[in-house]
Amino acid sequence: MNIAAYCRVSTDKTDQLNSLETQKRFFDTFTRQNGHHLVRLYADEGISGTKIKNRRQFLQLMRDAQTGLFQMVVVKDISRFARNTVDFLQSIRTLKALGIETQFLTANMTSMGNSEFILTIFGALAQEESANTSKRIKFGKRLNAARGRVPNLVYGYDKLSRDCFSLAVNPAEAAIVRRIYSWYINDGRGTTVIANALNASGLRTKRGCPWTSSAVRRILINPLYTGTVVNGRQEVADFLTGRRQTNDASRWLVTQQPSLCVIPAADFERAQQILHTRGQAIQTKQTRHSGQHLFSTLIRCKICGRSFRRTVRTYKNTYVRWVCSGHNGHGADCCLSAVTVDESVLIGALQEYFLSLLRGKKNALQQIRGRLCRSLSAAVQADPGTRKRLLAALESCRRKKQKYMDLCVQDLITKEELDCQLTALRRDIQQLESEISRLPETASDPLEPESLVQSLFPTLESAADIRLMRNAQLKRIISRIEIGPDGTADVYLQSPAEGRLGNVIEI
Repeated sequence: MNIAAYCRVSTDKTDQLNSLETQKRFFDTFTRQNGHHLVRLYADEGISGTKIKNRRQFLQLMRDAQTGLFQMVVVKDISRFARNTVDFLQSIRTLKALGIETQFLTANMTSMGNSEFILTIFGALAQEESANTSKRIKFGKRLNAARGRVPNLVYGYDKLSRDCFSLAVNPAEAAIVRRIYSWYINDGRGTTVIANALNASGLRTKRGCPWTSSAVRRILINPLYTGTVVNGRQEVADFLTGRRQTNDASRWLVTQQPSLCVIPAADFERAQQILHTRGQAIQTKQTRHSGQHLFSTLIRCKICGRSFRRTVRTYKNTYVRWVCSGHNGHGADCCLSAVTVDESVLIGALQEYFLSLLRGKKNALQQIRGRLCRSLSAAVQADPGTRKRLLAALESCRRKKQKYMDLCVQDLITKEELDCQLTALRRDIQQLESEISRLPETASDPLEPESLVQSLFPTLESAADIRLMRNAQLKRIISRIEIGPDGTADVYLQSPAEGRLGNVIEI
Protein backbone atom coordinates (compact mmCIF):
# COMPACT_ATOMS: atom_id res chain seq x y z
CA MET A 1 0.00 0.00 0.00
CA ASN A 2 1.17 3.50 -0.81
CA ILE A 3 1.29 5.49 2.40
CA ALA A 4 2.25 9.00 3.49
CA ALA A 5 3.67 9.89 6.89
CA TYR A 6 3.29 13.17 8.72
CA CYS A 7 5.35 14.49 11.65
CA ARG A 8 5.68 17.86 13.33
CA VAL A 9 7.61 19.66 16.06
CA SER A 10 6.37 22.91 17.60
CA THR A 11 9.75 24.67 18.01
CA ASP A 12 13.05 24.77 16.16
CA LYS A 13 15.16 24.10 19.24
CA THR A 14 17.83 21.43 18.99
CA ASP A 15 16.07 18.89 21.18
CA GLN A 16 12.86 19.28 19.19
CA LEU A 17 14.66 18.88 15.87
CA ASN A 18 16.25 15.73 17.24
CA SER A 19 12.73 14.55 18.01
CA LEU A 20 11.79 15.23 14.40
CA GLU A 21 14.67 13.12 13.14
CA THR A 22 13.58 10.36 15.51
CA GLN A 23 10.07 10.47 14.07
CA LYS A 24 11.45 10.23 10.53
CA ARG A 25 13.51 7.16 11.38
CA PHE A 26 10.49 5.62 13.09
CA PHE A 27 8.39 5.87 9.93
CA ASP A 28 11.15 4.40 7.79
CA THR A 29 11.26 1.37 10.11
CA PHE A 30 7.46 1.11 10.21
CA THR A 31 7.05 0.99 6.43
CA ARG A 32 9.77 -1.66 6.02
CA GLN A 33 8.32 -3.90 8.73
CA ASN A 34 4.75 -3.73 7.37
CA GLY A 35 5.59 -4.04 3.69
CA HIS A 36 4.23 -0.61 2.73
CA HIS A 37 5.64 1.83 0.23
CA LEU A 38 6.38 5.24 1.76
CA VAL A 39 5.48 7.68 -1.00
CA ARG A 40 6.45 10.80 0.91
CA LEU A 41 7.19 12.00 4.43
CA TYR A 42 5.69 15.40 5.29
CA ALA A 43 7.40 17.27 8.15
CA ASP A 44 6.68 20.72 9.63
CA GLU A 45 9.49 22.17 11.72
CA GLY A 46 8.99 24.82 14.39
CA ILE A 47 5.25 25.10 13.72
CA SER A 48 2.45 25.02 16.29
CA GLY A 49 -0.32 22.50 15.79
CA THR A 50 -3.10 24.92 16.80
CA LYS A 51 -3.31 26.57 13.35
CA ILE A 52 -3.32 24.80 9.99
CA LYS A 53 -2.68 27.86 7.82
CA ASN A 54 1.00 28.04 8.85
CA ARG A 55 1.72 24.34 8.35
CA ARG A 56 2.89 24.21 4.75
CA GLN A 57 3.74 20.53 4.68
CA PHE A 58 0.38 19.57 6.17
CA LEU A 59 -1.43 21.65 3.55
CA GLN A 60 0.67 19.98 0.85
CA LEU A 61 -0.36 16.58 2.24
CA MET A 62 -4.04 17.54 1.93
CA ARG A 63 -3.49 18.73 -1.65
CA ASP A 64 -1.67 15.52 -2.62
CA ALA A 65 -4.51 13.52 -1.11
CA GLN A 66 -6.82 15.03 -3.73
CA THR A 67 -4.65 13.53 -6.48
CA GLY A 68 -4.73 9.97 -5.08
CA LEU A 69 -0.99 9.90 -4.39
CA PHE A 70 -1.48 7.57 -1.37
CA GLN A 71 -4.12 5.39 0.28
CA MET A 72 -3.25 5.93 3.95
CA VAL A 73 -1.73 8.61 6.19
CA VAL A 74 0.35 7.46 9.16
CA VAL A 75 0.85 9.71 12.18
CA LYS A 76 2.69 8.75 15.34
CA ASP A 77 0.37 10.63 17.72
CA ILE A 78 -2.87 12.62 17.47
CA SER A 79 -1.20 15.71 18.95
CA ARG A 80 1.30 15.68 16.04
CA PHE A 81 -1.61 15.74 13.56
CA ALA A 82 -3.41 18.71 15.18
CA ARG A 83 -3.96 20.41 18.54
CA ASN A 84 -7.15 22.10 17.42
CA THR A 85 -10.23 19.86 17.71
CA VAL A 86 -12.10 21.58 14.88
CA ASP A 87 -9.16 21.41 12.44
CA PHE A 88 -8.53 17.80 13.50
CA LEU A 89 -12.08 16.64 12.72
CA GLN A 90 -12.33 18.60 9.47
CA SER A 91 -9.08 17.10 8.17
CA ILE A 92 -10.10 13.57 9.17
CA ARG A 93 -13.46 13.96 7.42
CA THR A 94 -11.80 15.32 4.26
CA LEU A 95 -9.46 12.32 4.07
CA LYS A 96 -12.29 9.86 4.80
CA ALA A 97 -14.35 11.38 1.97
CA LEU A 98 -11.42 10.64 -0.36
CA GLY A 99 -11.26 7.03 0.90
CA ILE A 100 -7.96 7.62 2.71
CA GLU A 101 -7.39 5.98 6.08
CA THR A 102 -5.60 7.88 8.86
CA GLN A 103 -3.76 5.76 11.41
CA PHE A 104 -2.46 7.02 14.78
CA LEU A 105 0.19 4.53 15.82
CA THR A 106 0.69 5.39 19.51
CA ALA A 107 -3.05 5.10 20.31
CA ASN A 108 -3.52 2.21 17.83
CA MET A 109 -6.48 4.03 16.30
CA THR A 110 -7.70 4.60 12.75
CA SER A 111 -10.12 7.14 11.38
CA MET A 112 -12.29 4.48 9.74
CA GLY A 113 -11.95 1.80 12.40
CA ASN A 114 -12.90 3.98 15.37
CA SER A 115 -15.95 6.13 15.95
CA GLU A 116 -15.73 9.87 15.53
CA PHE A 117 -16.74 10.24 19.18
CA ILE A 118 -13.57 8.53 20.36
CA LEU A 119 -11.44 10.53 17.94
CA THR A 120 -13.06 13.76 19.18
CA ILE A 121 -12.17 12.93 22.78
CA PHE A 122 -8.52 12.32 21.90
CA GLY A 123 -8.46 15.49 19.77
CA ALA A 124 -9.93 17.51 22.66
CA LEU A 125 -7.28 16.11 25.00
CA ALA A 126 -4.55 17.25 22.61
CA GLN A 127 -6.12 20.73 22.47
CA GLU A 128 -6.38 20.91 26.27
CA GLU A 129 -2.72 19.99 26.58
CA SER A 130 -1.86 22.92 24.30
CA ALA A 131 -4.07 25.22 26.41
CA ASN A 132 -2.24 24.19 29.58
CA THR A 133 1.11 24.81 27.88
CA SER A 134 -0.07 28.30 26.92
CA LYS A 135 -1.01 29.01 30.54
CA ARG A 136 2.39 27.87 31.78
CA ILE A 137 4.15 30.07 29.25
CA LYS A 138 2.07 33.10 30.25
CA PHE A 139 2.84 32.48 33.91
CA GLY A 140 6.55 32.22 33.21
CA LYS A 141 6.54 35.41 31.16
CA ARG A 142 4.81 37.33 33.96
CA LEU A 143 7.43 36.16 36.45
CA ASN A 144 10.26 37.16 34.11
CA ALA A 145 8.59 40.52 33.39
CA ALA A 146 8.42 41.27 37.12
CA ARG A 147 12.18 40.67 37.29
CA GLY A 148 12.75 43.16 34.46
CA ARG A 149 13.43 40.83 31.57
CA VAL A 150 14.78 42.67 28.54
CA PRO A 151 14.26 41.96 24.80
CA ASN A 152 16.42 39.35 23.10
CA LEU A 153 17.27 41.51 20.09
CA VAL A 154 17.10 45.30 20.09
CA TYR A 155 19.16 47.81 18.13
CA GLY A 156 21.62 49.72 20.26
CA TYR A 157 22.26 46.91 22.73
CA ASP A 158 23.93 43.51 22.97
CA LYS A 159 22.46 40.64 24.97
CA LEU A 160 24.81 39.30 27.60
CA SER A 161 25.46 35.59 27.16
CA ARG A 162 23.46 33.26 29.41
CA ASP A 163 21.67 36.17 31.07
CA CYS A 164 18.00 36.70 30.22
CA PHE A 165 17.74 39.92 32.22
CA SER A 166 20.73 42.01 31.14
CA LEU A 167 21.72 44.09 28.15
CA ALA A 168 24.88 46.05 27.42
CA VAL A 169 24.91 49.26 25.40
CA ASN A 170 26.51 48.86 21.97
CA PRO A 171 28.40 52.19 21.55
CA ALA A 172 28.37 52.19 17.73
CA GLU A 173 24.66 51.38 17.46
CA ALA A 174 23.79 53.76 20.30
CA ALA A 175 25.41 56.57 18.31
CA ILE A 176 23.14 55.72 15.36
CA VAL A 177 20.11 55.78 17.68
CA ARG A 178 21.08 59.27 18.86
CA ARG A 179 21.50 60.36 15.25
CA ILE A 180 18.02 59.06 14.40
CA TYR A 181 16.48 61.05 17.24
CA SER A 182 18.44 64.17 16.24
CA TRP A 183 17.30 63.89 12.62
CA TYR A 184 13.71 63.41 13.68
CA ILE A 185 13.54 66.09 16.40
CA ASN A 186 15.98 68.76 15.26
CA ASP A 187 16.08 68.39 11.46
CA GLY A 188 12.40 67.55 11.01
CA ARG A 189 13.09 64.48 8.87
CA GLY A 190 10.43 61.81 8.48
CA THR A 191 10.89 58.12 9.18
CA THR A 192 11.13 57.25 5.49
CA VAL A 193 13.79 59.89 4.83
CA ILE A 194 15.75 58.68 7.86
CA ALA A 195 15.52 55.06 6.68
CA ASN A 196 16.80 56.05 3.22
CA ALA A 197 19.71 57.96 4.77
CA LEU A 198 20.70 54.99 6.93
CA ASN A 199 20.55 52.62 3.97
CA ALA A 200 22.59 55.03 1.84
CA SER A 201 25.26 54.99 4.56
CA GLY A 202 25.46 51.20 4.31
CA LEU A 203 23.91 50.62 7.75
CA ARG A 204 21.64 47.67 8.53
CA THR A 205 19.26 46.73 11.31
CA LYS A 206 20.09 44.31 14.09
CA ARG A 207 18.92 41.42 11.92
CA GLY A 208 21.01 42.60 8.97
CA CYS A 209 18.01 43.89 6.99
CA PRO A 210 17.63 47.23 5.19
CA TRP A 211 16.07 50.02 7.22
CA THR A 212 12.38 50.77 6.70
CA SER A 213 10.04 53.47 7.93
CA SER A 214 8.49 51.08 10.46
CA ALA A 215 11.93 50.04 11.76
CA VAL A 216 12.83 53.68 12.43
CA ARG A 217 9.47 54.26 14.09
CA ARG A 218 10.01 51.30 16.43
CA ILE A 219 13.20 52.97 17.65
CA LEU A 220 11.40 56.28 18.17
CA ILE A 221 8.64 54.73 20.33
CA ASN A 222 10.78 52.33 22.39
CA PRO A 223 11.18 53.66 25.97
CA LEU A 224 14.08 51.24 26.51
CA TYR A 225 16.41 53.91 25.10
CA THR A 226 15.64 56.07 28.15
CA GLY A 227 16.45 53.17 30.51
CA THR A 228 12.81 52.18 31.04
CA VAL A 229 11.95 48.50 30.53
CA VAL A 230 8.24 47.90 29.88
CA ASN A 231 6.80 44.38 29.87
CA GLY A 232 3.26 43.07 29.61
CA ARG A 233 1.95 45.50 27.01
CA GLN A 234 0.36 42.66 25.07
CA GLU A 235 -0.53 39.03 25.65
CA VAL A 236 -2.05 36.16 23.67
CA ALA A 237 -5.82 36.26 24.14
CA ASP A 238 -6.60 33.08 22.17
CA PHE A 239 -3.95 30.38 21.91
CA LEU A 240 -5.82 28.68 19.04
CA THR A 241 -5.84 31.70 16.70
CA GLY A 242 -2.80 33.47 18.14
CA ARG A 243 -4.83 36.67 18.52
CA ARG A 244 -3.11 39.18 20.77
CA GLN A 245 -4.70 41.86 22.92
CA THR A 246 -3.27 45.11 24.29
CA ASN A 247 -3.35 45.32 28.05
CA ASP A 248 -4.35 48.39 30.01
CA ALA A 249 -1.39 50.51 31.12
CA SER A 250 -2.18 49.65 34.74
CA ARG A 251 -1.18 46.02 34.02
CA TRP A 252 2.19 46.91 32.50
CA LEU A 253 5.29 45.94 34.45
CA VAL A 254 7.76 48.83 34.36
CA THR A 255 11.32 48.69 35.71
CA GLN A 256 14.06 51.30 35.53
CA GLN A 257 17.58 50.42 34.37
CA PRO A 258 19.59 53.68 34.13
CA SER A 259 22.59 51.84 32.68
CA LEU A 260 20.60 51.31 29.46
CA CYS A 261 19.83 55.01 28.93
CA VAL A 262 21.18 56.33 25.61
CA ILE A 263 18.54 59.02 24.93
CA PRO A 264 17.50 61.78 27.36
CA ALA A 265 13.90 61.46 28.54
CA ALA A 266 13.17 64.96 27.21
CA ASP A 267 14.20 63.95 23.67
CA PHE A 268 12.07 60.82 23.86
CA GLU A 269 9.01 62.81 24.98
CA ARG A 270 9.61 65.34 22.22
CA ALA A 271 9.70 62.51 19.67
CA GLN A 272 6.38 61.18 20.99
CA GLN A 273 4.81 64.62 20.64
CA ILE A 274 6.00 64.94 17.05
CA LEU A 275 4.75 61.45 16.22
CA HIS A 276 1.35 62.28 17.70
CA THR A 277 1.14 65.63 15.89
CA ARG A 278 2.04 64.13 12.53
CA GLY A 279 -0.38 61.25 13.07
CA GLN A 280 -3.18 63.67 13.85
CA ALA A 281 -2.34 65.68 10.73
CA ILE A 282 -2.70 62.57 8.59
CA GLN A 283 -6.05 61.62 10.15
CA THR A 284 -7.69 65.06 10.24
CA LYS A 285 -6.02 66.96 7.40
CA GLN A 286 -4.85 64.08 5.18
CA THR A 287 -1.42 65.74 5.28
CA ARG A 288 1.73 63.69 5.56
CA HIS A 289 4.86 65.24 7.04
CA SER A 290 7.66 66.01 4.65
CA GLY A 291 10.88 67.96 5.09
CA GLN A 292 12.47 67.19 1.76
CA HIS A 293 12.19 70.71 0.31
CA LEU A 294 12.22 74.20 1.82
CA PHE A 295 8.43 74.68 1.62
CA SER A 296 7.32 71.05 2.02
CA THR A 297 3.87 70.89 3.75
CA LEU A 298 4.03 74.61 4.51
CA ILE A 299 2.00 75.82 1.53
CA ARG A 300 -1.72 74.98 1.66
CA CYS A 301 -4.66 75.58 -0.62
CA LYS A 302 -7.44 77.82 0.73
CA ILE A 303 -10.08 76.00 -1.31
CA CYS A 304 -9.48 72.31 -0.59
CA GLY A 305 -7.03 72.53 2.32
CA ARG A 306 -4.47 70.21 0.70
CA SER A 307 -0.75 70.87 0.63
CA PHE A 308 0.96 72.28 -2.43
CA ARG A 309 3.25 69.98 -4.39
CA ARG A 310 6.66 70.93 -5.76
CA THR A 311 7.10 70.57 -9.52
CA VAL A 312 10.26 71.06 -11.57
CA ARG A 313 10.19 71.79 -15.31
CA THR A 314 13.24 72.22 -17.50
CA TYR A 315 12.97 74.03 -20.84
CA LYS A 316 16.07 76.11 -21.59
CA ASN A 317 15.90 77.11 -17.92
CA THR A 318 14.75 75.17 -14.87
CA TYR A 319 11.50 76.35 -13.28
CA VAL A 320 10.52 75.32 -9.77
CA ARG A 321 6.86 75.88 -8.94
CA TRP A 322 4.34 74.78 -6.33
CA VAL A 323 0.83 73.64 -7.26
CA CYS A 324 -2.19 72.38 -5.33
CA SER A 325 -1.87 68.61 -4.92
CA GLY A 326 -5.65 68.24 -5.09
CA HIS A 327 -5.98 70.02 -8.45
CA ASN A 328 -2.71 68.66 -9.81
CA GLY A 329 -3.36 65.08 -8.73
CA HIS A 330 -7.14 64.70 -9.07
CA GLY A 331 -8.25 67.46 -11.43
CA ALA A 332 -10.74 70.32 -11.24
CA ASP A 333 -13.43 68.04 -9.79
CA CYS A 334 -11.35 67.82 -6.61
CA CYS A 335 -10.16 71.45 -6.43
CA LEU A 336 -10.69 74.47 -8.67
CA SER A 337 -7.43 76.17 -7.71
CA ALA A 338 -5.11 76.17 -10.73
CA VAL A 339 -2.70 78.68 -9.17
CA THR A 340 1.02 78.04 -9.56
CA VAL A 341 3.49 79.61 -7.14
CA ASP A 342 7.01 80.32 -8.38
CA GLU A 343 9.45 79.25 -5.66
CA SER A 344 11.96 82.02 -6.36
CA VAL A 345 9.22 84.68 -6.21
CA LEU A 346 7.96 83.28 -2.90
CA ILE A 347 11.48 83.22 -1.44
CA GLY A 348 12.10 86.80 -2.56
CA ALA A 349 8.81 88.03 -1.09
CA LEU A 350 9.46 86.34 2.26
CA GLN A 351 13.02 87.67 2.42
CA GLU A 352 11.82 91.18 1.71
CA TYR A 353 9.25 90.92 4.49
CA PHE A 354 11.78 89.64 7.04
CA LEU A 355 14.20 92.41 6.00
CA SER A 356 11.51 94.99 6.64
CA LEU A 357 11.07 93.55 10.14
CA LEU A 358 14.81 93.74 10.77
CA ARG A 359 15.05 97.31 9.44
CA GLY A 360 12.12 98.34 11.61
CA LYS A 361 13.84 97.19 14.78
CA LYS A 362 16.70 99.40 15.86
CA ASN A 363 20.09 97.80 16.43
CA ALA A 364 18.70 94.31 15.58
CA LEU A 365 21.75 93.29 13.56
CA GLN A 366 24.13 94.88 16.08
CA GLN A 367 22.58 92.75 18.81
CA ILE A 368 22.99 89.63 16.67
CA ARG A 369 26.61 90.50 15.98
CA GLY A 370 27.30 91.17 19.64
CA ARG A 371 25.93 87.82 20.72
CA LEU A 372 27.86 85.98 18.02
CA CYS A 373 31.09 87.76 18.97
CA ARG A 374 30.71 86.72 22.60
CA SER A 375 29.85 83.14 21.63
CA LEU A 376 32.77 82.87 19.22
CA SER A 377 35.22 84.31 21.73
CA ALA A 378 34.11 81.86 24.41
CA ALA A 379 34.25 78.95 21.96
CA VAL A 380 37.78 79.77 20.83
CA GLN A 381 39.04 80.19 24.37
CA ALA A 382 37.49 76.87 25.42
CA ASP A 383 38.71 74.96 22.37
CA PRO A 384 42.28 75.72 21.21
CA GLY A 385 42.02 72.95 18.60
CA THR A 386 39.35 74.73 16.58
CA ARG A 387 41.19 74.43 13.26
CA LYS A 388 41.81 70.71 13.73
CA ARG A 389 38.17 70.09 14.59
CA LEU A 390 36.88 72.08 11.62
CA LEU A 391 39.29 70.35 9.22
CA ALA A 392 38.17 66.94 10.47
CA ALA A 393 34.52 67.92 10.00
CA LEU A 394 35.27 69.22 6.50
CA GLU A 395 37.04 66.00 5.51
CA SER A 396 34.12 63.98 6.86
CA CYS A 397 31.65 65.99 4.75
CA ARG A 398 33.77 65.52 1.64
CA ARG A 399 33.96 61.75 2.20
CA LYS A 400 30.19 61.60 2.61
CA LYS A 401 29.73 63.59 -0.58
CA GLN A 402 31.94 61.20 -2.54
CA LYS A 403 30.19 58.18 -1.01
CA TYR A 404 26.76 59.40 -2.05
CA MET A 405 28.02 60.06 -5.58
CA ASP A 406 29.42 56.53 -5.75
CA LEU A 407 26.11 55.09 -4.53
CA CYS A 408 24.27 56.98 -7.26
CA VAL A 409 26.70 55.74 -9.94
CA GLN A 410 26.06 52.18 -8.72
CA ASP A 411 22.27 52.79 -8.90
CA LEU A 412 21.94 52.17 -5.15
CA ILE A 413 20.20 55.52 -4.64
CA THR A 414 18.16 57.69 -7.02
CA LYS A 415 19.21 61.03 -8.48
CA GLU A 416 16.59 62.73 -6.31
CA GLU A 417 18.00 61.13 -3.16
CA LEU A 418 21.51 62.18 -4.23
CA ASP A 419 20.44 65.80 -4.75
CA CYS A 420 18.71 65.83 -1.36
CA GLN A 421 21.86 64.62 0.41
CA LEU A 422 24.29 66.81 -1.55
CA THR A 423 22.30 70.02 -0.96
CA ALA A 424 22.84 69.80 2.79
CA LEU A 425 26.45 68.64 2.41
CA ARG A 426 27.36 71.50 0.05
CA ARG A 427 25.94 73.99 2.53
CA ASP A 428 27.91 72.41 5.38
CA ILE A 429 31.11 72.32 3.29
CA GLN A 430 30.77 75.98 2.31
CA GLN A 431 30.19 77.00 5.92
CA LEU A 432 33.18 74.98 7.17
CA GLU A 433 35.47 76.30 4.43
CA SER A 434 34.39 79.85 5.26
CA GLU A 435 35.11 79.37 8.96
CA ILE A 436 38.50 77.74 8.30
CA SER A 437 39.57 80.54 5.93
CA ARG A 438 39.00 83.10 8.67
CA LEU A 439 40.98 81.25 11.34
CA PRO A 440 44.51 82.48 12.17
CA GLU A 441 47.25 80.60 10.37
CA THR A 442 49.34 80.21 13.53
CA ALA A 443 48.61 80.05 17.21
CA SER A 444 50.22 83.47 17.68
CA ASP A 445 47.83 85.17 15.23
CA PRO A 446 45.01 86.91 17.06
CA LEU A 447 41.50 85.73 16.29
CA GLU A 448 39.11 88.63 15.90
CA PRO A 449 35.49 87.49 16.33
CA GLU A 450 34.21 90.94 15.36
CA SER A 451 35.93 90.71 11.96
CA LEU A 452 34.64 87.20 11.50
CA VAL A 453 31.04 88.21 12.24
CA GLN A 454 31.31 91.27 10.01
CA SER A 455 32.43 89.06 7.14
CA LEU A 456 29.72 86.49 7.80
CA PHE A 457 26.91 89.05 8.06
CA PRO A 458 28.00 92.09 6.11
CA THR A 459 24.44 93.08 5.29
CA LEU A 460 20.92 92.54 6.46
CA GLU A 461 20.20 90.61 3.26
CA SER A 462 22.62 87.82 4.18
CA ALA A 463 21.14 87.55 7.66
CA ALA A 464 17.64 87.08 6.24
CA ASP A 465 18.54 84.65 3.42
CA ILE A 466 16.00 81.85 3.88
CA ARG A 467 17.52 79.91 0.99
CA LEU A 468 20.19 78.79 3.45
CA MET A 469 17.54 77.37 5.78
CA ARG A 470 16.20 73.86 5.99
CA ASN A 471 12.54 72.95 6.08
CA ALA A 472 12.62 72.31 9.84
CA GLN A 473 14.25 75.69 10.49
CA LEU A 474 11.70 77.57 8.37
CA LYS A 475 8.84 75.79 10.16
CA ARG A 476 10.09 77.24 13.45
CA ILE A 477 9.37 80.68 11.96
CA ILE A 478 6.36 80.06 9.70
CA SER A 479 3.31 78.03 10.68
CA ARG A 480 1.72 77.87 7.23
CA ILE A 481 1.25 79.71 3.96
CA GLU A 482 -2.28 79.74 2.53
CA ILE A 483 -2.70 80.36 -1.20
CA GLY A 484 -6.02 81.79 -2.39
CA PRO A 485 -7.63 81.22 -5.81
CA ASP A 486 -6.51 84.73 -6.85
CA GLY A 487 -2.87 83.93 -6.12
CA THR A 488 -2.57 85.92 -2.89
CA ALA A 489 -0.71 84.33 0.00
CA ASP A 490 -1.46 84.64 3.70
CA VAL A 491 1.58 83.85 5.83
CA TYR A 492 1.15 82.81 9.47
CA LEU A 493 4.07 83.02 11.89
CA GLN A 494 4.70 80.54 14.70
CA SER A 495 5.06 83.30 17.29
CA PRO A 496 1.69 84.18 18.86
CA ALA A 497 2.96 87.73 19.39
CA GLU A 498 3.33 88.26 15.65
CA GLY A 499 0.14 86.50 14.69
CA ARG A 500 -1.09 86.56 11.16
CA LEU A 501 0.92 88.54 8.63
CA GLY A 502 -2.08 88.96 6.38
CA ASN A 503 -1.85 89.44 2.62
CA VAL A 504 1.81 90.35 2.68
CA ILE A 505 2.52 88.61 -0.60
CA GLU A 506 0.74 88.95 -3.89
CA ILE A 507 1.75 86.38 -6.47
